[in-house]
Amino acid sequence: MTGSRTNSASGQPSAGGADLHLELHGPRLRAGLTDALRQAVRTGRLAPGSRLPASRALAADLGVARNTVVESYAELIAEGWLTAQQGSGTRVATRVEPHKPPPDALRTSPDEPRPRYDLQTGAPDLATFPRTQWLAVARRALTAAPHDAFGYGDARGRMELRTALADYLARARGVYAQPERIVVCSGFHHGLALMAQALRARRVREVAVEAYGLGLYRGLLANAGLHTPPLDVDDHGARVDDLARLRKVGAVLMTPAHQYPTGVALSPQRRTAAVEWARATGGLILEDDYDGEFRYDRQPVGALQCLDPERVVYFGSVSKSLAPGVRLGWMVLPEDLVPQIVAAKGHGDYMTSALEQLTLAEFIASGAYDRHVRSMRLRYRRRRDQLVEVLRQKAPGIRVTGMAAGLQTVLELPRGTEIPVVQAAARHGLAVRGLTQFRCEVADCGWQLPERDALVVNYAAPSDSAWAGTLDALCRVLP
Repeated sequence: MTGSRTNSASGQPSAGGADLHLELHGPRLRAGLTDALRQAVRTGRLAPGSRLPASRALAADLGVARNTVVESYAELIAEGWLTAQQGSGTRVATRVEPHKPPPDALRTSPDEPRPRYDLQTGAPDLATFPRTQWLAVARRALTAAPHDAFGYGDARGRMELRTALADYLARARGVYAQPERIVVCSGFHHGLALMAQALRARRVREVAVEAYGLGLYRGLLANAGLHTPPLDVDDHGARVDDLARLRKVGAVLMTPAHQYPTGVALSPQRRTAAVEWARATGGLILEDDYDGEFRYDRQPVGALQCLDPERVVYFGSVSKSLAPGVRLGWMVLPEDLVPQIVAAKGHGDYMTSALEQLTLAEFIASGAYDRHVRSMRLRYRRRRDQLVEVLRQKAPGIRVTGMAAGLQTVLELPRGTEIPVVQAAARHGLAVRGLTQFRCEVADCGWQLPERDALVVNYAAPSDSAWAGTLDALCRVLP
């Protein structure tokens, strides 16, 4: 036999009914089979004590003579890889240890000590995930699930979830949402990737972004072939009037309810100006409402989408309200965009878990989602209040900026101290990010982003047991 030969060899029921996948290489059948079996034992694919298929069964599955298998087994028995006993069949020798690569080969990056305290942004309090309620709802949803829930469904998502979301978003966020306009996805990242494909299909080549934000999303748009000119961000949110000078821009990505990470809200005047720009140019506003439910000093600001549902694409998810691991998000789309997004979804991640969708639908419809959000709103508000009070007592020179909202806040630092503070924090076992890490590059835009030294502090994620120590560690490194 020349080249490579791959076969799946099924053992007999007496051998446990196991399937044995072998790749036979080279011109000699017996040598190729012997090498393949030896490699399977060496790498641990055949564990010590495993029973091999009978020689007659393996020969039939491989399409080779039985003597070829018998001779191969005999050679490996002689070498000590296999053992054979009357009535017990041929087995992998128990003294053979699976080959393990050296530790260095398993490392994809240098080992780094895990921080003792963590104030990095991006995660809610994972310990408070409502496991008991979620399990009860999941059981109800699974029991009531129709048979078609286990098949290939609508790329837009289960109607049960889209209906529940339409009601919730209209009630809680002021979103104009009909089930037919909602597409369920696996979170904001997935939704933005689908939108990038749709924008490219519409011949859009530039998407404006806020000058402060996650580089991950700027990179996603750039990888889709979209240029991402930045908009400056000040105390009133993104400078949407700058859109007038960006004549090639066909869409703008924004966090209007609570700018990430600076923590300011887009002013009413700028909300209106953004919508007027979209209407005048035919552009789209991509509204990321990542933690819009969490405002502590007043009622949350309603979604921008309600000002013009045909010019605003609304993104939401449960990554901050429940947990990122649930992997469910949604897009509320202008009517003419729905077919394009569905088509884009069909080329990649066509389906999102139907059982997770049904569970979330029941979680929302039963009122459990509202109760959980209210509970977390109180919890995060207390955390933020505690942070502000501790800083007032122990670091009175540090100013807390941004709204009383969301899962993180910004601590303004003296000029030139951000990098030393972040480095000092790392030495004390505290992980925290500086505001500079969220800045986009603006060197080619003809204007200079004002310098700001600050920390972006996630007060939501630390556990109750670690919270006091985390605050102490933070105060020790502040100037």
